[in-house]
Amino acid sequence: MKNTPFTNIHIGLGAKMAEFAGYNMPISSTGINDEHAAIRNSAGIFDVSHMGEFILKGEGALDLIQRTTSNDASKLTDGKAQYSCFPNNDGGIVDDLLVYCVEANKVYMLVVNASNIEKDWNWLTAHNTGNVEMHNISDKTGLLAVQGPNAVTAMQKLTDMDLVNLKYYTFVKGTFAGIENVVVSATGYTGAGGVEIYYEENDGNGEMLWNKIMEAGAEFNIKPCGLGCRDTLRLEMGFCLYGNDIDDTTSPIEAGLGWITKFTKDFTNRAQIEKHKTEGVSKKLVGFEMIDKGIPRHHYKIKTADGTEIGHVTSGTQSPSLSKAIGMGYVNTEHASIGSEIFVEVRDKLLKAMVVKLPFYQG
Repeated sequence: MKNTPFTNIHIGLGAKMAEFAGYNMPISSTGINDEHAAIRNSAGIFDVSHMGEFILKGEGALDLIQRTTSNDASKLTDGKAQYSCFPNNDGGIVDDLLVYCVEANKVYMLVVNASNIEKDWNWLTAHNTGNVEMHNISDKTGLLAVQGPNAVTAMQKLTDMDLVNLKYYTFVKGTFAGIENVVVSATGYTGAGGVEIYYEENDGNGEMLWNKIMEAGAEFNIKPCGLGCRDTLRLEMGFCLYGNDIDDTTSPIEAGLGWITKFTKDFTNRAQIEKHKTEGVSKKLVGFEMIDKGIPRHHYKIKTADGTEIGHVTSGTQSPSLSKAIGMGYVNTEHASIGSEIFVEVRDKLLKAMVVKLPFYQG
């Protein structure tokens, strides 16, 4: 099991640790609900150094990205980022990712899920027919996400870069907390605002960075947060988690990701996915709120009132912000409309739920 640059800090803080994507990661320190509230109301810090980062360089870099991703990266200019996915050859998704444009047409950074680093690297390598220079910098890149309504104000103390006016899905590069060549972006996964801080781990500079961030956020009672509340926060926003809500068998159209699927260019398996768009799909990813008391969990069956199976739960939790049980799941298209009544099978009981508009949390 791998460690991040911050593993010893988490252990020293008494965090509950567990294996995730091959890394020893903190699940929570002061409790999921407490950390969740810190992010929604003020500020918290996540260690997400397990994520993967690839650098693509050369004249063919944009072409490789265009051929392998669903979104249109040609729209990106320096300092802009976009959410995208790698479609596979069967209509599903290899992974979802972020594309950062460092230098248009020449240099890009791709940020991928920790569990898919090797798979994504191999996928890109197999499609690299233009001798694009590729670098997997995952192991030497540390990544902290400082999230919450007070996060940017706190982090502005540590840099001359303008973070206060950093727009959503943009990034800057410069000196942060005394570390050079740091990328600071605004592509958060919590719906609470904030920044992500990418830096090259070197001689333990991560511990210094952590301490400076905690000091800068002290006036806002910044809290260390784990993967537990990261999951409840993203679910309240209706954001997909790879391996739960999307995977190799789910189409971007089924998953409601048509907005990142652009048919103005050619990409892997475009024809089949475009067919999903034009002819419709048999199942759709929906958000739902529980009406009966009970918490939906991954893989629970979704049924009609008479017990006919129509889908399954992909993510579910008791929402700390809304004080109600919420979930996401795939259902047959005829049951996917807002307001549709569905039933989640929990311990052999059918519990009533209703399909609702995403996101669950409206801020």
